[in-house]
Formats: sequence, structure tokens, C-alpha cells
Amino acid sequence: MDSIKRYLAFIKPYWKQIIITILIGMLKFGIPLLIPLILRYVIDDVIGAENMTTQDQMSSLIWVMGGAFFIFVVLRPPIEYYRQYFAQWTGNRILYDIREQLFDHLQKLSLKFYSNRKAGEIISRVINDVEQTKNFIMTGMMNIWLDMFTIIVAIIIMLTMDVWMTLAAVALLPLFGFSIKYFYARLRDLTRRRSQALADVQGHLHERLQGISVIKSFALEPKEQEQFDHQNENFLHRALDHTKWNAKTFAVVNTITDTAPLLVIFVGAAMVIQADLTVGTLVAFATYMERLYGPLRRLVNSSTTLVQSIASMDRMFELIDEEYDIKSRPDAVPYTHGRGEVRFEDVTFAYENETVLHQLNFTAYPGETVAVVGMSGGGKSTIMSLIPRFYDVTEGSVKVDGKDIREYEVRSLRSQIGMVLQDNIIFSDSILFNILMGRPDATEEEVVEAAKAANAHDFIKNMPEGYDTKVGERGVKLSGGQKQRVAIARVFLKDPKLLIFDEATSALDLESERLIQESLDYLARDRTTFLVAHRLATVTHADKIIVMENGRIAETGTHSELLRAGGRYSDLYNIQNL
Repeated sequence: MDSIKRYLAFIKPYWKQIIITILIGMLKFGIPLLIPLILRYVIDDVIGAENMTTQDQMSSLIWVMGGAFFIFVVLRPPIEYYRQYFAQWTGNRILYDIREQLFDHLQKLSLKFYSNRKAGEIISRVINDVEQTKNFIMTGMMNIWLDMFTIIVAIIIMLTMDVWMTLAAVALLPLFGFSIKYFYARLRDLTRRRSQALADVQGHLHERLQGISVIKSFALEPKEQEQFDHQNENFLHRALDHTKWNAKTFAVVNTITDTAPLLVIFVGAAMVIQADLTVGTLVAFATYMERLYGPLRRLVNSSTTLVQSIASMDRMFELIDEEYDIKSRPDAVPYTHGRGEVRFEDVTFAYENETVLHQLNFTAYPGETVAVVGMSGGGKSTIMSLIPRFYDVTEGSVKVDGKDIREYEVRSLRSQIGMVLQDNIIFSDSILFNILMGRPDATEEEVVEAAKAANAHDFIKNMPEGYDTKVGERGVKLSGGQKQRVAIARVFLKDPKLLIFDEATSALDLESERLIQESLDYLARDRTTFLVAHRLATVTHADKIIVMENGRIAETGTHSELLRAGGRYSDLYNIQNL
């Protein structure tokens, strides 16, 4: 019930639209309740009127049917239209607000959260589960009330016609209510398990489609089919468990709703035989049974729908309740016009209870280039992730310009850091869009200047649509070197105080590496720069080289100092030269 209370906060701004929709819906649902009364009047007062001539009967029939056609053909269509329009408008606006908040929330979650989640599962919650909650608005906030309104009005009309027949009509309602309470107690849990299994399938599928080139290159299709079948089978079992219980519910409930009209026909026919009831009233009651138990059947469907919606709400709020690992303190200050000094003081970092950095101490002075080298798994990229606060240190502190980075506003800190990685993310939009991510308010002339500085302008202008060329998902239409140059161009446009190059040229051909190295050297002028590299030949110019081994600093010095020392760096350098 907590999920429902929280969900109502999203609904609250639209309560006027919901009330208008319900009032219009009352007219829409109320008009069909006239049909049994019209039928009763035609049978008893027109067809069965012994004191009327045939002409009078036809005249009465034309008048009553003319009025009925006017109501159903002229009045009801616009009522139906506006009821549907307002209901859908309100539901879609509420989902819009929820997705806005969810996306804002997702952007604030740390990389630690994403490293433990499949992207497909997160997408399933934002798309599928949020969409499923729309049924709570359409059904719970609107249709249930309208169905209850229909039931109450139908019972009132039946009471005005005959009390005993009405009692016969509602005699099975207590049994109906008991069966609903019994069966729906377990349905919420089954629905939730089914939704989770579906999210697992979606997460698995999303991950495999992203890595389809690896699957094909290793000819893993049969193995991957087997794994997908396992995920799909799990969803099938959850779906069948849900279906079995649902089927039992409908079997019992529909038996009750189908038995009730038989009871009415039996009691009504007996009363007609004894002349206590007119044939028109019996027909009207038989017709009202559909108006009474039709909404009850819909209430059963609504109960199923609501259970599914509430289970989706639970999953949605589970995501909303994910706490932020990285957030600005209330007293945080913006980082602007800094000098660019970075100091690590006794920094220890543990990930998932495994310590990956141990007691690091070093300083990068303003304008200095610091290279971090060492074998894979030594902690180089982890150091780079601590500077922009993608993760927070476990012990010690990272200081920028003498202040712990946790004292700065997160966004202002990151706005002064430019990163070029080994595998830069390029979005499936135009080249212009991807470069503008460095500074969205930049002019087209500034974009071109940044592209020229990154040695990217020449290849961009030769693309089919120049800067407006769409690059495909993850920049699939660009080569590795072209993607790197676009990434560097957006860093040029950003014009940050601190630079981080994490294996920026390691996966490129020699020509691309030469062009990109020129761009990086130009970009690094007068900026504090961190280089992460496996190939030591690319860092020999650095002001300071830090050699990492098993999460600890093994050596520190310039290229020439470390070669003279004859330690770990010297060994690595000589091996690579050989």
C-alpha cells in the first residue's frame, strides 16, 4: 500500500482532470442503463397495451425510439470521445512526469550502481513497468469508480421495479466478494515474479545484442541460444504460474456471475406465472443482470490489472529508492577558475570489499603532465575514476587546489575535467551533436575550430553530410581513429582545467595514433594532464611517471630518472623496446 500512496503524489496535480473524466464517464456508463427500461416500456406499455389501437402503439413506439436514437446517436458519441481523450491525456501526462523523474534519478546514480545492473533491466523498469502503472490510473482511478457507479445505479433502478427480484439478483454478491479476496491474495507476488523474469530476459537480450560481433566472431550462436533459452524458460515458468492462478480465479468468478442470471430467470418466471410480475419487468431484470454482473466481471479484470500495476509500482519505486553514492554536500562550493593542482593523500579504495588501491600519495602540480603506468589490474584506471568522483575514496582524500573534492559541487568539478578514453562513447546522432556535448551552447564556428584542433575537420567535411552525418549506434559508421578525434574535439570545445587520457591511443593504427598524439599534445598545453598508458613510449615526455603494481605505487620519477634507477619501469621499458 506504500507504493500506492507514493504513486498518488504523481496523480495529485491532475485530480481535476480525473474528476472531469469520471463525471463524463458516468454519463457514458449511465446511458446504456436506459435500454432495459426502454425494453420494459415497449413490452408492457406498447406491445402489451390492450386498450391502445395499432396506430397509437406505433406512435408511442416511434416517439420512444426516436428519443432513444437521439440519445445514443447524437449525445453519446461526443461523450465517449471526450471520456477517452481526457482519460488517455491524463494517464500519459502522469507517465511523462514519472519518466522525467526517473531519468533525472538515473543520471544521479553512481557508476557503482550501473556496474551491478544490466542496462536492459533498468530500461525494462523505466519503460515496461512505468507503462504498466498507467493501468492504475485508467482502471483504479477511473474505471473502478465508473463500474461501481453502474452497479449502484442498476441496483437502485431494479429496487424501484421489484424488491424481491433485486434481492435474487444480488444474492450471490457475498460469495463473489469472498472469492475475490481469496484468489487475489497471492496474485501480487506471482505478478511481481513474472515482471522480474521478463526484465531478466530483456537485460540478457540487450547485453547480447550489444556484443553480437563477439558472439559471431567466436561462433557462439548455439551456446548463446542455450543461455537465452534458459532465461526464456524461466520467464515461461513464471508466466505459467501466474496464468494458472489467474485461470482458477476466472473459473470460480465467472461461474458465480453466470449463475446469478439463471437465479433471476427462475425467480422471475415463477413470479410471472403467479401474476406477481409483468413479462416486461422480467425481461428488464434479465437485461439488467448483464449491466450488473458485466461491471463485476470488469472489476475482476480490474483487480488483476491493479495487482500487475502495483507489482510494477513496487519495482519502479525500488529503482527510485536507489541511494546516491556520489552527491554534493549541502555546503558544497562550486569549482571555478582553479589552478589544477591534484593531490592524493593516503588514498585507499575498496570495491565490493576488495581493496584495489593502497595508501597512495602523490601530487600533480598545475600544468604538469603525470603518467600512470604499470601492468593490467594495477589500479591505473581506478585512480582516474577517483578524480572526477565517479567513485569516492574509502580512506584518505583526493584534493584539487588544496580542497577535498567532496567539498566541491559534483557537476562543477566534472565540468572542469576532460576525459579521452580508449573506447569513447559516441551517440547515434550527428557528428555535430557529439562534439557539442563538450559545450552545448557553443557556436558552429567554435565546433569547427575544435574539430580542426583535434585533426578531425578534414575527415568530417568529406563525410556524406559533413557535420550533420549520423554516425549510427556507438559511432559504428566511424573508424576507431575517427571516433577518438571526435571525442578529443568535444574535449577541446569543453576547454577544461584538468585532462585525463586513459589509453587514448592504444587501439589505433600508427597514422591515427600520430594524428591523435599531435592533438593530445596540443590539448595538454597549460593544463594539468593525467596519462594512462601501457605503451611506455607514449609517456616519455611526462613531467612525472607513476609506476603502479598491485594497487600500490612502485616507483615515481621522470623517464630518465626511472631508467637510471633500473627498477620495474626500466624492466618494462626494455621489454617493450625489444
